[in-house]
Amino acid sequence: MTVYYRDGAVQVTSESIRSGGRVIALADVTYVWHARGRATLAVRGRVLGRGILVLLLSLPPLVALLCVVSLVWSAQERGEWKLALLILAGCVVGALALTPFLEVPLSWLDRSYERGSQVHELWVQHHGQEELLVRTPDALRFGQIYRAVQRAVEQHTDRR
Repeated sequence: MTVYYRDGAVQVTSESIRSGGRVIALADVTYVWHARGRATLAVRGRVLGRGILVLLLSLPPLVALLCVVSLVWSAQERGEWKLALLILAGCVVGALALTPFLEVPLSWLDRSYERGSQVHELWVQHHGQEELLVRTPDALRFGQIYRAVQRAVEQHTDRR
């Protein structure tokens, strides 16, 4: 017996699919498909949080650009280029010093995209009935489960 996928709630082997206390023999599976489910509050919160994070990461460069344009405009009118260049150099050095600290919010953003922004459902047809096997908002986990089911079904039909 080959195990294609296993976690606390789902197990896909070369003989069966176990999910939510149900066991479905691969020999009984006639069709497998996925669908998009209704968004949950957690998914909506993740999308909202992602938007806020993108906004917070985008505002400082926009404000800095506005300040640079204002500083150049002011230096042009007054003719004080030395002071303007000193301020710009200090801001560039400060920005470069703070760049490593962007790792944490950017990793949060990456993780939110890995988890996805919708609910995924995995359905199978067996004994003439359609049955929902897995419903999850975690896109990475869903992809692993779906691919494991595909491989198991393909291997099982090749053996017939």
